[in-house]
Amino acid sequence: MKRSARPVFLNLAQIQMPVGALTSIGHRISGVVLAVSVPVGVYLFALSLRDDAGFAQVMALTGSLPFKAAVVITVWALAHHLLGGVRHLLSDFNIGSPLRSARRSAWFVNISGVVVALVAAAVVS
Repeated sequence: MKRSARPVFLNLAQIQMPVGALTSIGHRISGVVLAVSVPVGVYLFALSLRDDAGFAQVMALTGSLPFKAAVVITVWALAHHLLGGVRHLLSDFNIGSPLRSARRSAWFVNISGVVVALVAAAVVS
């Protein structure tokens, strides 16, 4: 049978990635979210310290739904990135490296990040 030279369409929705791959992708996404959120947080903090009008502006912003959603996403990113980083650091020391332990720790990182985000959503609302 002759192979076709046509490009292959990969349907990413049908590919089942292992939990470790999902944790790794989440770690990268959370890193980007943190890299974007830190300058925004510093700007809002500086604005709130500038004068009374800036403080009132930031306080008005904190009551909006998009701001609350951004806070919850940032808290998820911080939790996931921290836990994923500790998981990776431990694997560098050969702790939790066997496949079964690695899968368990990946599930722990993913679930714990979501739980922390849900707690943040309850606190923020």
